[in-house]
Amino acid sequence: MALVIIIVSGELLKRAEWTTPSGKPLSVSLLQGNIDQTIKWVPEIAERTLNRYLEMTEQSQAKLIVLPETAMPVLSSNLPPALIERLQQHGRSNQGDILVGMVERENGEYFNSVLSFGSAETATYRKSHLVPFGEFIPFKVIFGWIYRDWLNMPLSDLSRGSIYQQPMQVAGEKVAVNICYEDVFGEEIIRQLPAATLLVNVSNDAWYGDSYAADQHLQFSQARALETGRMMLRATNTGATAIIDQRGYVQAHAPHFVTTILHGEVQGYSGATPYVLWGNWPFVLLSFAILILLWRRKTTVHA
Repeated sequence: MALVIIIVSGELLKRAEWTTPSGKPLSVSLLQGNIDQTIKWVPEIAERTLNRYLEMTEQSQAKLIVLPETAMPVLSSNLPPALIERLQQHGRSNQGDILVGMVERENGEYFNSVLSFGSAETATYRKSHLVPFGEFIPFKVIFGWIYRDWLNMPLSDLSRGSIYQQPMQVAGEKVAVNICYEDVFGEEIIRQLPAATLLVNVSNDAWYGDSYAADQHLQFSQARALETGRMMLRATNTGATAIIDQRGYVQAHAPHFVTTILHGEVQGYSGATPYVLWGNWPFVLLSFAILILLWRRKTTVHA
């Protein structure tokens, strides 16, 4: 009976309208460059990658254009000034903005970041939840030599961005950006809510090749859209690039491992779902309540 109640309650809650449309619909373009991971960070290939993304960007007339995680395989400080100017001009000509994934360097530290170019004041989001042994090295004194002298992995020792960052104000929306597997952690996504009207995830799942990992990652984004009542845009290197509605359904999906642009129209939303208000606390309290009931039952039986 309890299981039936949980299932029925879940379906009823899923159908409830917790958020409402905010502002006008927004045209978007999500760029999927399909850059082979084995050559992505090769210096001789960098210019070709920069030009590919610049050409794809200038093909779009959308108000919000989103490029994948580390789409630009150079430090932000090393971006050619002419390329920056073209990005700025194109964003302004569309009366919108362009979000670009790249690595920043500041005071000797490196950050996995997203920067905006275009009509709005330049904004930055820095990834705060880093992947151990992929983006930072735990116990560096012990394991650091493996990455430095043996594996020679790029971006294996990044610094964390601030846990609390404000949504980017771009293209007339307040955008909660998250990078790669940050969208797995709902309790972290809601730090930018209910202020944010739209969610954006930029990723590079090329590491996993032709596996189920990219589609599983897409499902995490669907869960975040549903529990926040916001649309989620996913711009990835090789897939799964997608537009997800506020109920968690995929509205549009680009094919994997092709160079393409996914065009669409999205709607910003305002308001707060129960998850935005309370996060994981109801589940934590319920778990403690169950443990207490089980303990009391056990002590009663043995009494």
